[in-house]
Amino acid sequence: MRTVEVPEIDYTRYTNRQLAAVPLAVLAFALLILAGGYVVYGTPVAMGMDFAGGTELTIETTNSESEIAAAFSQEPESIQAVQAAENQYLVQFPPTEADMAEEAEANLAPAEGNDDVVQLNAETSASFGAAAQQTALLGIGAAFVGMSLLAFILFRTFVPSVAIVLSAFSDLVIPLAFMNIANIPLSLGTVAGLLLIIGYSVDSDILLNNHILRRGGDFYESTHRAMQTGVTMTVTSMAAMLVMAISAWLFGVELLMSIGLILFVGLAADLMNTYLLNLSLLRWYKFEGVAR
Repeated sequence: MRTVEVPEIDYTRYTNRQLAAVPLAVLAFALLILAGGYVVYGTPVAMGMDFAGGTELTIETTNSESEIAAAFSQEPESIQAVQAAENQYLVQFPPTEADMAEEAEANLAPAEGNDDVVQLNAETSASFGAAAQQTALLGIGAAFVGMSLLAFILFRTFVPSVAIVLSAFSDLVIPLAFMNIANIPLSLGTVAGLLLIIGYSVDSDILLNNHILRRGGDFYESTHRAMQTGVTMTVTSMAAMLVMAISAWLFGVELLMSIGLILFVGLAADLMNTYLLNLSLLRWYKFEGVAR
């Protein structure tokens, strides 16, 4: 893997408070967005069909989007044209007793060459969605707790371990807030993306802590060595996620596009939190705190 040329930042120009101010302000803003999401949706992030339940139809029809919306007894939650296929739409409904597939066949005209309007019908009950939601949240919680325990086991000191946990928490909250802004619902696929962010966050933070606390050399020299490796890994991953998101958008694969965008934002947040927030706490620990 080719190394990214990382400029050597003069951290001595900034106080610890100045370094931590930006990531903490972004974290506070992200928490404010999630609080607003809770007011609007009843949950910090809007739940997708996997967790809220409902029906998703893949239909091929010559009707327009407005005609599709009018064809059902219940208003669809969303109607999205599939870019990779002409006259094909993904239509989602909240949980309902009505047979949406039957209404589509009765009220919409099939595309040329097709006998049926509905090409695929996926349905999730509200009770199954609630159970899946609980399992997914437990999975994220278990991953975060496991990451926190790993940090304390590896460094066995309070401040460096808390720095890793706080950075990882912010790395998780910021993409969740972005999902609200970008109108990306929480689903099984996006949960997988969030779990990957936790893994990326731990990797970069442990790399920085290990270089500063366990390897010889000046504090700032150790920081720059860690950045040479960490920034290269993160920027390369960000580029890959952005390419995946753009490719998925071009081919109309919405889930992969959402995962790519979430990972891109999460990795960008990880860069900020690792080399500003985590670094400020480590510098305080080394020069002013317990390690002095």
